[in-house]
Amino acid sequence: MDRINQVFSHIDNHRDEFLARLFEYLRQPSISALGLGVRETAQDLVSLFGRVGLTCEIHETAGWPILVGRRLDEPGAPTVLFYGHYDVQPPDPLEEWVSPPFEPTIRNGRIYARGVGDNKGQHFANLLAIESMIACDGQLPCNVIVLLEGEEEVGSPHIADFIRGHRTQLQADLAITSDGPVHESGRSCILFGVRGVASFELRAQGAKSDLHSGNWGGVAPNPLWTLVHLLSTMKSKDGEITIDGFHDDVHPATSRERMALNGLPYDEEKIKSDLGIHSFDAPTHRPIADRLSLWPTLTINGLHGGYSGPGSKTVIPHQAIAKCDIRLVSDQSRDDVLSKVEAHVRSHAPDVEFISMGGMEPSKTPLDSPYAQPLRQAIIDAQGQDPLLVPALGGTLPDYVFTQILQIPSFVIPYANADEANHAPNENLELKRFFAGIKTGAAILSQLGDV
Repeated sequence: MDRINQVFSHIDNHRDEFLARLFEYLRQPSISALGLGVRETAQDLVSLFGRVGLTCEIHETAGWPILVGRRLDEPGAPTVLFYGHYDVQPPDPLEEWVSPPFEPTIRNGRIYARGVGDNKGQHFANLLAIESMIACDGQLPCNVIVLLEGEEEVGSPHIADFIRGHRTQLQADLAITSDGPVHESGRSCILFGVRGVASFELRAQGAKSDLHSGNWGGVAPNPLWTLVHLLSTMKSKDGEITIDGFHDDVHPATSRERMALNGLPYDEEKIKSDLGIHSFDAPTHRPIADRLSLWPTLTINGLHGGYSGPGSKTVIPHQAIAKCDIRLVSDQSRDDVLSKVEAHVRSHAPDVEFISMGGMEPSKTPLDSPYAQPLRQAIIDAQGQDPLLVPALGGTLPDYVFTQILQIPSFVIPYANADEANHAPNENLELKRFFAGIKTGAAILSQLGDV
């Protein structure tokens, strides 16, 4: 512990400097959806990697660049791949920000800025951990690869091809992503997987133009009703997804996963109160931890057609569109599930157009991975508290590129507070969690060096 305590002291002694450098990074917009500042940020990261102590390669893709930094100090020691993304969400609506989104501001012990939690502040903490270890010891206790992409906020469309094309250069023993929030209880956690996502669109066509509902009601078909009836065949009021074969690859929790899920401290009444709801979605008996880790979902993201302005407009719409997504659990695959949805549409409403919008595969690492214990101990060393073990995150990250393409175990270790408001106005990161993240990253390096 003496060595890591020296690193912790170094981090404490450089708080002001580290914070100033984070602010400089946050001031640079890098909005992938709009193409604003992304390439400039990638170029800035090249010099940042060098300052940290990493060699850096910038790789062009069909989209925005991917950066790979590395430092291989310990032959025979484990190699850890840290993943992050330097692109951010658009800041809209601007009028809801208390302070400008790209002018970092501290209020009540929190940093407010677009990207501070998702994901610049979190991967920057790991970069500063690497720098601090080198500053104290002159080298790293294990080998490190850092991969930062610029397209996570638009679905990571090119990272899989990049990983496939650079398998040898990216081969590591494990991958770690610091993204997303800690558990809602405030406890740090280690996430062993993520759900995937499959998105699709349904389009129903009626007459060639909107029609008067009095003159043509009961005569011309209403495409909104067509979609309503079709959607009702996909999910029952009891919450069961009724698409044939949908659950073929959905499996129950292992005994180790069951124990971990039962130990997660969810306050279900508080969650309902915070969300402003009176009950959870059907089936109501299902524990919230199981909902987020074990079960796939079918969500109607939007149902569009006809008139929705003020007052009334008595029309039969000529077209209706439904946008939907499915959250996939481990062992399901995006293409297989989308093909089952398409077959269901063909069977129940053959005139409705099905449009696949793609998605991302799920990912899972077993809870009995040999790296679980050193990662757990690293969090205890840095934060003084045992982390929660979570079989899978409810949301989606491109974690599958590590578990399925590189075929290595992958872990998500979030540093951000549960109310970070990522993707929303007033995104924030607690100061204490930023510095705890740097220490956690350093402790991870230390523990992996001892493996």
